[in-house]
Amino acid sequence: MSRIVEPSPNTAQSEYWNATAGETWAQFQEPLDRQIEPLGLAAIDVLQPALGEHIIDIGCGCGQTSLTLAARVAPTGSVLGIDLSTPMLEVARYRPRPTANLCVDFRQLDAQTGAIGRGIFDAAFSRFGVMFFSDPVAAFANIRASLKPGGRLVFVCWRSLGENPWMLAPLQAALPFIPPVAPPDPTAPGPFAFADPSRVRSILTEAGFASVTTDPLDARIGGGDLEQSLKLALRMGPLGAALREHPELSGKVAGAVRDLLSKYLTPGGVLVPSAVWIVRAQNP
Repeated sequence: MSRIVEPSPNTAQSEYWNATAGETWAQFQEPLDRQIEPLGLAAIDVLQPALGEHIIDIGCGCGQTSLTLAARVAPTGSVLGIDLSTPMLEVARYRPRPTANLCVDFRQLDAQTGAIGRGIFDAAFSRFGVMFFSDPVAAFANIRASLKPGGRLVFVCWRSLGENPWMLAPLQAALPFIPPVAPPDPTAPGPFAFADPSRVRSILTEAGFASVTTDPLDARIGGGDLEQSLKLALRMGPLGAALREHPELSGKVAGAVRDLLSKYLTPGGVLVPSAVWIVRAQNP
């Protein structure tokens, strides 16, 4: 069942995640979950969810992390997953539950302005869902207000594009065949908005969090075969954005990107280096 997205200062992001991006993530949910699952699990291990806790999952997408968290806090705990994207939430609501005793719910809501509760959650978590706010200080202040005193925040976010070959290398392979690609604004809402750890710490501190840490994690991600990995590379990240502007160039680009990805082929599939921050903070 579709739900109406409430008016939001993140209107552009809402439109984006309810159209092209959300539909793509819903379509490729299984390979995308496989690709970034290890990074989310590493952050969940840092969060250390405990039996009986109540956790909010910010930008929960297709629901994999929400279900994982719910299994950790079951049977007496609960998880609320929130996201802007109708297509992704539809996947989340109807995907199979790993066990029958999970208490997990999904709600379409903007974490920057939405009524997510006051002082009711033991922890807030996010896997790549918090880099898209128009006003990140306001968003994290709202998230902090939903936490109990002493409540924890843990999220995982990308470091810079230059440190992430899984997104950069396919783009570089395609550059001879596509128009010039402008470098992203490092502070604009988007995947790399939190690449600068000092900016992250400043935002969280201004939002009222304490004990903020940013720890680097490097890991090879992917796991699909060569053709699956090629499909994702042509649809995701900066190359995917460029090809959405020039879909007629996909055929010219595909061969170069396939050759590039073949260099990362392993017995476990195509595995390409990635680089993230795992961020921790506490509500005083």
